[in-house]
Amino acid sequence: MNTPGISKHHVTPLGGGGGITAIILAGGLGTRLRSVVSEVPKCMAPVNGIPFIHFIVWFLKNEGIEHFIFSLGYKHEIITGYLDKTFPQLNKQYSIEQEPLGTGGAIKKALSLVQTDFAVVLNGDTMFNVHIGELVNTHQQKKASCTIALKEMKQFTRYGSVETDTDDRITAFNEKTYCEKGLINGGVYVINKNSLQDKELPESFSFERDYLEKFLASEKIFGVQNEYYFIDIGVPEDYQKFQDDYNLILSKKKYNKTGNTELLDDFFEGLASLTDF
Repeated sequence: MNTPGISKHHVTPLGGGGGITAIILAGGLGTRLRSVVSEVPKCMAPVNGIPFIHFIVWFLKNEGIEHFIFSLGYKHEIITGYLDKTFPQLNKQYSIEQEPLGTGGAIKKALSLVQTDFAVVLNGDTMFNVHIGELVNTHQQKKASCTIALKEMKQFTRYGSVETDTDDRITAFNEKTYCEKGLINGGVYVINKNSLQDKELPESFSFERDYLEKFLASEKIFGVQNEYYFIDIGVPEDYQKFQDDYNLILSKKKYNKTGNTELLDDFFEGLASLTDF
């Protein structure tokens, strides 16, 4: 049965076969969110009783993702316990950091579990309703090392901006500063496994600074601009905004449903219309 409201551009990579693996980064300490979510990891922050990571899994499943690797660290047993209980049939593995590895170290460790040439990578505290299949196909058409989903934002200071050329190749990552209008890194990537595995990188490193910025000139790093709903719940204000969006969407329904499955069907149906963020 099709799920309403989810983009149906399922992952159909040009090469075909093997299924696509998604790596969900959920090992951070979430210090900026501690004032409102202190007992659980950031990705487990509840939205009307539903942990945020549930939304991520739901989104990826309906985008056609077949294999899941959860990159975990801080209080990882809370996350594994929830996923094992709630998604017992999910084809999943856990990559657990014994000590913080940074975004780059976490991705590189998780990539060692990937059986194909590339993987989709995304943050466990961000909802960016992109078409994963389109991102993958662009990655393969461009023969890219890494392809990033970009989001156009207005009047922002929280994120650094990204510049591209006419072929959508990324030419610059700019530092955080006030920007009237620009593109940001939306935190959804397609990454070739050997892009990190073949490089001499420390065990702990920043993916953004020590890979994307450092190797920008030598690697083929492309961006795909999207206008879809984007939110990063890493700060209390945006965590509250996501909860408000959830409640607003469901309040517009003329009937009530009680199961998580039906609620999320309704939520993603409404989410498709929320793009101006």
